[in-house]
Amino acid sequence: MKVTVSRKAHFNAAHRLYRKDWSMEQNDLVFGKCNNPNFHGHNYELIVSVTGEIDQETGFVIDVKILSDLIKEHIENAFDHKNLNLDVPDFENLNPTAENIAVVIWNKLRKYIDANKELEVVLYETPRNFVSYKGN
Repeated sequence: MKVTVSRKAHFNAAHRLYRKDWSMEQNDLVFGKCNNPNFHGHNYELIVSVTGEIDQETGFVIDVKILSDLIKEHIENAFDHKNLNLDVPDFENLNPTAENIAVVIWNKLRKYIDANKELEVVLYETPRNFVSYKGN
């Protein structure tokens, strides 16, 4: 019997979508106003879900307190009120699109979740724009 346990979180961050190896014109053509050299910000909403068998001793798939602490330590502390391009080493050479942010979050958390459990990250950049990632 598999069950999915989810935890919502929130962080605010600035970013700029651009490629260093492209001209300003090419960046403007592809990324539009998201290529603003002075950056722009989002109020990101994050949902992290873990799916697996219910442990017969505890009744948990995962202890939500542990999941909450992992998200706080490895995601919120790393990303909240940061400029993703300038302050977060994961994006030094990676364009901080919503897609790439979701994959980075998944990779940061995956190593702390039992291998026999599935992990999914859903990241809302705006209330209407969101991405999800479940691993390879």
